[in-house]
Amino acid sequence: MNKALFFTARISLVCIMLVVVAGSVVRMSGSGMGCPDWPKCFGYLIPPTERSVLEWAPDRSFEKGQMIIHNEALWVAQSDFTSGESYNEAQWQKYTRHNYALFNAAHTWTEYINRLIGAFSGIPVFLTFVLSLSFLRRSPVIPLLAFGVLVLLGFEAWLGKMVVDGNLIPGQITMHMFGALAIVALLLTLLSRLRRINKVSPLRADGHFRVFLGVAVLLSLIQILLGTQVREEIDFIAKSLGGLNRVTWIDQLPIIFKVHRSFSIVVLAVNAVVVGLNYLRWEPIKEVYWMGALIVVEVATGIALAYAGLPRALQPMHLVFSFLIFVLQAYVWLRTVRSSAWSPSNG
Repeated sequence: MNKALFFTARISLVCIMLVVVAGSVVRMSGSGMGCPDWPKCFGYLIPPTERSVLEWAPDRSFEKGQMIIHNEALWVAQSDFTSGESYNEAQWQKYTRHNYALFNAAHTWTEYINRLIGAFSGIPVFLTFVLSLSFLRRSPVIPLLAFGVLVLLGFEAWLGKMVVDGNLIPGQITMHMFGALAIVALLLTLLSRLRRINKVSPLRADGHFRVFLGVAVLLSLIQILLGTQVREEIDFIAKSLGGLNRVTWIDQLPIIFKVHRSFSIVVLAVNAVVVGLNYLRWEPIKEVYWMGALIVVEVATGIALAYAGLPRALQPMHLVFSFLIFVLQAYVWLRTVRSSAWSPSNG
């Protein structure tokens, strides 16, 4: 096995999962607009920690692209200059992509760290693609999968810019989440192909187990889609109420919340069958038990969110657990084959 490729692919997977965790913290804390521009933050490579940095002052040096907050709007320096005794509007251009002009140090640095993690994840992803080229003749699907991951990560970065430019436009957040899920699916498929190419024995399973597990993966995707739609509705309600009266938000949610809540019963039932079938196996797969435990915790956090006034700390946990469940389900499904479908000779 190309150990370097396997290593970078696994590191890429871990990094993408960290991006999801960081993104969920950003959403929970309301820090999505902590950096109102992209890829810089208020025009700085390293964002400010104090509001005074974003205020105009006489005899101060500004660089092209740096921002200030003036008259409740963002203004961008048109060139490098040192300010005079009075504000000169000709040296500034109003930022018109959106009208969000607030500074909160905690929000800014939460979003900035999220971006740093996203940028860092590009390193192992790029190395994975470069190393995958050694399989170009032996197994072209390997570099194709690695290239897909690289392209999707670039798309995610572009979409992140669109989300910021649009001041967190609904719908784009859901696309952001499913882009991350697609990257994870490609990386898991890549790792699975590497194992088979190098004759690593898969996990044998009967047809019923694989079918139910495949259905569980599909149901998780649907449930995550419903959940992200519910989250966007919550964000809309929170914005309209100024973040107040959290205990009343659930009552104001549209029908999609009830669909999401009821659908969890189906998800729980199918995964219970998967866990039961795994228990009856000659050699149970331990990851399936972890998956079952996470689903129980996921349901518990969902109940707490619905009936305890949407505790802020549980929101990122709920999202992260759903993501981990999908990862475990997809991992096990890709590693299993029908009991008679694999032998060392056919790989």
